Amino acid sequence: MKRYLAKLMFNIRIENGKENSQFDEQIRLIESTSLEDAFYKARGIGKREEETFLDDQNKLVSWNFIDVAEVYQIEGLRDGEQVYSNTHTQTDAASYIGYIRQKSMEIQAKSLTFA
Repeated sequence: MKRYLAKLMFNIRIENGKENSQFDEQIRLIESTSLEDAFYKARGIGKREEETFLDDQNKLVSWNFIDVAEVYQIEGLRDGEQVYSNTHTQTDAASYIGYIRQKSMEIQAKSLTFA
C-alpha cells in the first residue's frame, strides 16, 4: 500500500445565510495501491460525508461535496517537512492575524504544558 494526500473540497450552504458561500478544504491521508484508486477512495469519502442538518439557530446547513481537487503520493515524510500550503488574500490583514493568534492560544490552552 502507498500513502497519498488528497484535498477534498466542500461547499457549506446555510439557509437564509449570507450571500457569500463558504468552502471547506480538507486534506486527507489515503492508503491505496495507486493514485487512481486513491482518487476514487477520496471521492467516496467526500460523498459519504455530505450532510444536511439544523444548526443551533434552527437554520438548515448543507455540506455539499464538490470533488477531489488534488492527490499527491507521499513517501518517507521527515520531521518538519511541508505537506500542504495554501496562499490566499484577506482584505483585513490585522483581523486575520489576530484570528490565527487566537487559534494558537486555544491550542496552547488545551495543554498547559506549552506555556
